[in-house]
Parts: sequence; C-alpha cells; structure tokens
Amino acid sequence: MVRFWTVIGASLCSCSVLAADSYTIDSRHTFPSFEINHLGFSTQRGRFNETSGKVLLDAVATTGSIDISVNTASISTGLAELEQHLRGPDFLDSAKYPVMSFKSNRLIFQGETLVGADGVLTLHGVSKPVRLDVQHFYCGINPLRMKYSCGADASATIKRSEFGVDKYVPAVADQVKVLIQVEAIKD
Repeated sequence: MVRFWTVIGASLCSCSVLAADSYTIDSRHTFPSFEINHLGFSTQRGRFNETSGKVLLDAVATTGSIDISVNTASISTGLAELEQHLRGPDFLDSAKYPVMSFKSNRLIFQGETLVGADGVLTLHGVSKPVRLDVQHFYCGINPLRMKYSCGADASATIKRSEFGVDKYVPAVADQVKVLIQVEAIKD
C-alpha cells in the first residue's frame, strides 16, 4: 500500500514539474519605455500605455516563454505634438504597424532566478533577435489582489535603423535603450 501512494505521489509531482504556470500580463502595471539621445543635448524618454500578453514559467525546470504585444499608438511622451510625429510614417508608422511584439522561448536562469530572455522583437514590420537582460525578478502573493504574481525589470539596447526606423539618424541617436517593467498574474 505504501508503494502505491509513493507511485501516485511521484506521478503527481512529475506532472506539476513538467507543467509551466501561465501568467497574464497586468496591463495596469506593465509599461515598456525607451530612452534616446536627442541631438546630443539630452535623453528623451517615453513609454507605451497598452501592453498585453502571456508568460509561461517553470522556475523549477528553468524553462518558459514570453509573448508580449504593445500597441504602438499608445506611445506617451508628455508632448501631444511629438506623440503624433512618433506615431507617423517617420517613426513607428502606427497606422501600418499597430503592434510591436517580443516573443521568447528561451529564458535564462541562474538557479531559480530569471536573468534574461532571448527572443525576437518585431518592430515596424522587421523581426530581429534581441536579448533582454533581467535586473530584477520576483514572484509571490500580490497583497492587493491576493493572487500569485511575478514581476521583472528588463532592458536591452537596440539600433532603430535595423528595424527600418532611421529618420534623423545620427542627429537623433540610432541606439535606443528599451526598459520594460512588467507584472503578470497567475491564471
């Protein structure tokens, strides 16, 4: 009888280890942002206000995936005229390319801590490999929602010209620092 329960217990454990937990991006706490040098004078910043997606995560097996979409028209800089220009054909061309996305099937762990993700960024109709470096990663019970959640701060630097967004390069820098503060709630 003891052996029966041992086999059943082992079967249940192996199933849970093989199954990744599914999380839905919390759009009220996820705002990809960017920094870019403007004419050598200053660093201009902005963010995107509409993000959605899913994360699959198995910290024990150190595997998972990320599938995030960002509405390019949701760009926010604090300057309405600049936002209109950035949504236009010189930059994001939001009418033609309403979504940018990041998809990853390779998460990088040190122990059980997520430290990076290799994936594909699609921006302006161009898809390129990008590595996100994760500076902060934490999972636990969200005391406001009383649901298990995970959050991370990630960053990467891309060249916008590689994605076909080259207006005013080099006066407006080619390198763009991308910062992503993300929270996701377990389904």
